Amino acid sequence: MDINRRTVMRSATGVAALAAFGVAEGTTGTAFAATSSSGSTSSASSAYSLEFDATAWSYDSTNDVYYQIGKVYVGNPAAPDYENLSIYVPGAYLTATANSDGTTYTAKANPKGTVGAYSGRTAPIVIPVNTPGYAQQAPATSYSYSSVSAYLEAGLVYVWPGLRGRDSSTSTRSDAAPWGVTDVKAAVRFLRYNRSVLPGSTEDIVLFGMSGGGAQDTVAGVSGDSPLFDPYLRTIGAAMEDAQGRPLSDAVAGVMAWCPITNLAEANLSYEWNMGQFASTGTRASTTWSSAYSADLAKAWPKYLNRLGLRDEHGRRLGLTESGSGTYLAGSYYDHLIGVITTSLNNFLSDNTFPYTITTQGGPPGSGQTGTSTTYETVADYIAYLNTDSTWVTYDATTNTATVSGLEGFVNSQKTANKPVGAFDGYSRGQGENSVFAMGLGAPSHFAPLTRDVIKANETTYATYSDWNTDYGVAAYDSDFAKKDSVGKDMAWRGDAYNPLYFLSPAFGGYRQSQVARHWRIRTGIMQGDTANTTEINLQLALRNYGIRDVDFATVWALAHTMAERTGDSTTNFIDWVESVVKK
Repeated sequence: MDINRRTVMRSATGVAALAAFGVAEGTTGTAFAATSSSGSTSSASSAYSLEFDATAWSYDSTNDVYYQIGKVYVGNPAAPDYENLSIYVPGAYLTATANSDGTTYTAKANPKGTVGAYSGRTAPIVIPVNTPGYAQQAPATSYSYSSVSAYLEAGLVYVWPGLRGRDSSTSTRSDAAPWGVTDVKAAVRFLRYNRSVLPGSTEDIVLFGMSGGGAQDTVAGVSGDSPLFDPYLRTIGAAMEDAQGRPLSDAVAGVMAWCPITNLAEANLSYEWNMGQFASTGTRASTTWSSAYSADLAKAWPKYLNRLGLRDEHGRRLGLTESGSGTYLAGSYYDHLIGVITTSLNNFLSDNTFPYTITTQGGPPGSGQTGTSTTYETVADYIAYLNTDSTWVTYDATTNTATVSGLEGFVNSQKTANKPVGAFDGYSRGQGENSVFAMGLGAPSHFAPLTRDVIKANETTYATYSDWNTDYGVAAYDSDFAKKDSVGKDMAWRGDAYNPLYFLSPAFGGYRQSQVARHWRIRTGIMQGDTANTTEINLQLALRNYGIRDVDFATVWALAHTMAERTGDSTTNFIDWVESVVKK
């Protein structure tokens, strides 16, 4: 059954989704051609030039690096303190002459210069999307070689754009979705607009990020050239055409996503099905209205999942069916999920030797907080620990392999819910994602029609609980969905723009309406309580079902919400992966 965007999203009864540093540059007063959604071209006055200044390079002679910092990448920035980028280039990729000021250089691209496996013509361009919680990415304000050295020494061109986010709004400007991804796209377009004067291959642009950054680079990676972003790009004067009037693309070649917190349209539902149905404290305590809400969200998830029509690598359609205990803990999709969990555990046993020490994550990535460390002398000791409360893992010592028997034992042992019911679209609009979809200044908003449908269907029952508040009712959702943003788009439009599955699944109107990146590497820590296992699994399945052949996917055992890797470190593994997939 087709989930039609007009009939489903506009009526708010079906599938929607999510989805302080600064340097400004002097104005030039040049004109800029912007392409309308109909394909016509109009002239718009621009405050900033889109031309890259090849006479303004700085040079780090010690490390042989040319760089520029603070180039505004759109013609009419809403936030020039964020919408500027820095570019770092190995010296071999430029031929430069010192300017008379004694500090800057005029340089032109040297396509024959080489570093490692690349030349000035073939070097991939890598772009970080470091936006945890869908926050802003501050642009660089000064040069630091250490922050980019690993990438440049490998021969990559490193471009660091500032990006707006949910925490960068001001008293006069809302930077909520989709502005973060819009800025990523605008930066990509700027590079292609200036491809004749910049080294590196603009056909091999690769994004990388974690958590909210992994989510936003995922959205950018699946939505290349989507018309949903055109009105936002035009508003800020992004490069829509090159100097010859040919359309420019914001599609990218590759995406590296660690723990991407995405697929927010269904995230409330999947969280309760995957984890919440096994919890009974806090907002899931039996005396609370939200315990009933949790159960209803969990029941709604299989209905949505079954409409997606996902298939495994053998072409088998994946779905959930009713079970004797629990909520829809049966069916081919359930078996697939248990298989992913089992593979993750067996990879862990294969990758590591015992005695083995596991240190739990004590805080968010980068917080410097560490949890407790426990050393297990043998595999048998570790399996016994996993089975402390119930037996859900069996182990064959002769083959060093384990078998996972069910979801409940795994969740209670390794992946307990750490978010309240309404984990993403909060019933009081109190979750971070409600601010991601703020509609106007300081106005966190509901954004998930699937969640709204559950509230509407069960509001009468919820109202019988003493802790129910009428502010949690369906009227609040309908009010938020009816509002429009500064570009004139409603929540349905914005939700589609930030939903990867909108572009990847035939269940949505955006299917085959964008250019999807051809290379993907997805890593997630299996222990994270930040999102359901289904988030990354469904992304991987949808990419493969779409026809993307290169999807390198792994769920990493014993790790939580971090730049999870089975072995080695994340930076080295990312750089090696880029070299393995892009053309030389």
